[in-house]
Amino acid sequence: MPDFMIFLSKSLFGWLVIQTCLTLVFLWYLRSHKPQSLPDEQLPKTAVILCLRGADPFLPNCLRSLLQQNYPKYDLKLIIDSKEDPAFKIATETINQLGATNVEISTLRAVRHNCSLKCSSLVQAVSDLDNAYPIIAFIDADTVAHPNWLRELVTPLIDDRVGLTTGNRWYLPTANYWGSLVRYSGNVSTVVQMFLFQIPWGGTLAIKTEVLNRINLLDKWGEVLTDDMLLHKLIKQEKLQIKFIPSLLMLNREESSLRNLLESLKRLIIGSKLYHPQWLAIISEAYSSIIVPNVVIIVIFQLLIEAQWDAAALLFSVYISYTIGLVLLMLLMEFSIHQVLHNQGEKIPKLSPLIILKMLIVIPLTQWIYGLTILSSLWVSTITWRGLTYRIKGRENIRLIEYRPYQWLDQPIDPKASL
Repeated sequence: MPDFMIFLSKSLFGWLVIQTCLTLVFLWYLRSHKPQSLPDEQLPKTAVILCLRGADPFLPNCLRSLLQQNYPKYDLKLIIDSKEDPAFKIATETINQLGATNVEISTLRAVRHNCSLKCSSLVQAVSDLDNAYPIIAFIDADTVAHPNWLRELVTPLIDDRVGLTTGNRWYLPTANYWGSLVRYSGNVSTVVQMFLFQIPWGGTLAIKTEVLNRINLLDKWGEVLTDDMLLHKLIKQEKLQIKFIPSLLMLNREESSLRNLLESLKRLIIGSKLYHPQWLAIISEAYSSIIVPNVVIIVIFQLLIEAQWDAAALLFSVYISYTIGLVLLMLLMEFSIHQVLHNQGEKIPKLSPLIILKMLIVIPLTQWIYGLTILSSLWVSTITWRGLTYRIKGRENIRLIEYRPYQWLDQPIDPKASL
């Protein structure tokens, strides 16, 4: 047992050192990056595509932000599930309030049953575009864009070596739901991981139309579950760069219960298993960041049962030190990203002592939840996404079991809850 305890202790601290180094690399890139901005006459005409099913909590804010971009020539293309969808009324009212003329609303004409509904919408939206748009940008309804969002997203694409630009999502840590804190905790490491592996995020993404056509993206979207993860491999095959833009870390203020989080997390893990270019690396990380800490907890309980108080106390102190180290890393990430968000004009509430205390509890909770979700993904073959169920048998073997329009009654009771 002493040798095993030493092994576990070294494993914990070794992984903490690795996480610290990776986080510092990310933060160095964050601090060294200077947002680029081209003169208006050099910015190409761009189509911005937003697919909607259901009224996301901050949808009016999202739409207003997109219709007030500091960008000379762009058009917003909305693809809404159906006219019965709550998003249709909200979108129509918001557009009328602003008197916007550079926006077009379409409803989904054909529901494909061999891909996700979002991919169906994306295929229709891009297919409907004419040749006037050298760049196509994509955004999700949970993203509220700052005024320079599109300008910063498109500018790096002027470089012939860059094929795709992207940002990422940053959740606001709140103490309202444990699900919100678990999602926040998991996302801290996900942001670093996606940066290192150059994984695009569909919530803020732009691609050259010529590149999109060259990689036959519409055909690919017509048979897959997620729209963004598969892009890494396709872009790299063309020997083009994927550019992560730190100034496009977008704040998400939505809430999530643990129950709702589990379904979205299951979808994320299965999507990663199908399309992540480094899935084995994810499994390796799961061993270090999930399995080892949980084994430590099990061993501590075993030592307590056997009345080995000193050994249990020693191993517990190691585990607490490791957890405090992770909390400090989370706080370092949080305060560093605050500067990015402040530059966007976001007002960030101060972290309360209660939230920091809850972080100590939420880290082991996150490890358990992520571990069980990864384990269950080995045999789970169905997921639910905004009220629709998909059967998944393989990377390009997706089946929408039954389609039905989204209704007002499908909206969550909490107006800030993620769909």
